[in-house]
Amino acid sequence: MKNILNRLINHEILSSAEAKDVLVNISNGSYNPSQITAFLTVYMMRSVSIEELSGFREALLDLCIKVDLSAYNTIDLCGTGGDGKDTFNISTLASFVAAGAGVKVAKHGNYGVSSISGSSNVMEKLGIKFSNDAGYIEKSIDKAGIAILHAPLFHPAMKNVGPIRKELAVKTFFNMLGPMVNPSFPKNQLVGVFNLELARMYAYLYQNTDVNFTILHSLDGYDEVSLTGATKTITSTMEGMLHPEDFGVRLLLQSEIEGGTTIEDSAQIFMNIISGKGTEAQNNVVCANAAMAIATVTKCSPLEGFQIAKESLLSGKGLLSLNKLKDLSK
Repeated sequence: MKNILNRLINHEILSSAEAKDVLVNISNGSYNPSQITAFLTVYMMRSVSIEELSGFREALLDLCIKVDLSAYNTIDLCGTGGDGKDTFNISTLASFVAAGAGVKVAKHGNYGVSSISGSSNVMEKLGIKFSNDAGYIEKSIDKAGIAILHAPLFHPAMKNVGPIRKELAVKTFFNMLGPMVNPSFPKNQLVGVFNLELARMYAYLYQNTDVNFTILHSLDGYDEVSLTGATKTITSTMEGMLHPEDFGVRLLLQSEIEGGTTIEDSAQIFMNIISGKGTEAQNNVVCANAAMAIATVTKCSPLEGFQIAKESLLSGKGLLSLNKLKDLSK
C-alpha cells in the first residue's frame, strides 16, 4: 500500500487491474485502517478515473454474494447519495411505487453514511428483514414485487471499510460504486448521480454492459429527479433534459422535499407518503422518480410513467407492496 499511496500522492492514476487489486487486498485485511483511510482520502481530493472506477466495480462484483433474479426483468432504483441535500428517502419510496405498478424491483441499499437516514435505516425502522438468502429474496420479488438487498450482507469485502466510512461521515468513492454493484445484476438500472462528471463516467461504463439504463442528475445538484429544476438524463441511446412540465407538474422549492432530522422522522415521512398522506410536492417528486423507472423498463413516456406511478401511490398499491414485504419479514 505504501507504494500505491506514494503514487497517488504524486498524482498518478491506477490502472483498472491495480485498482481491482487494492480493493481485493482491502477485503483480505491486507491493509491497516490508517492505510485504508489514507487511500479513501486521496479520492476526496481528486476525481476517480474511469479505469479506477471500473477496477473497483469489478472487484466488488467478483467478491459479492450473488443472487440470481434472472427470471425477473428487475430494475434497481438507486442514487449515489453524497449530494448533501438531505431529502427524504425518495428513491426508496419510488421503488415501492414502481413495485405497486407491477415493475419488479431489486433495491440495493445501505445505511446512511453522509446522510441522516439511508434506505436501510428506514427499512429497518419499518420492520423489513435483511437477508441474503436467495429463497427469501425470490419470494419477496414474487409476492411483494420488490426485494431489499442490504449491501453489507452481499459485500463481505466491505467489512473493513464500513467502520471507516462511518467515522469519516463524508462521501467517498464507495458512494459512486453503490448503484453499480447490485449483487442481483438487474437487467435495468435507474441511477441518480451527484454531478455531471460522474454521470458521464457511469454512461461510459454502462455502455460496455448489457444493462438497460437511465442516468439522472438534477442540474441543481440532486442525485435524482428533484423537480426543483431541470434534470439531465442519459440512456444507452440518447441524452436529454427533463423539466417538471414533462411530468405535468409545477416547479418545486428545495424546502418542499427536505427530509427528517432523525431516522424516526424519516420513517414517519416515509409512512405518510406511502399511505397517500404526503404533500403534493412529496407525492410528485416520488412519482416522477418512479415514472423514470417505469419508463426505463416499459419504454413509455415520462408523463405516462408519472400517471401510472400516481395511480399506484394514491390507490395504495405501493403501500400494499410494503405491507407484503413486512409480512414476509415476520
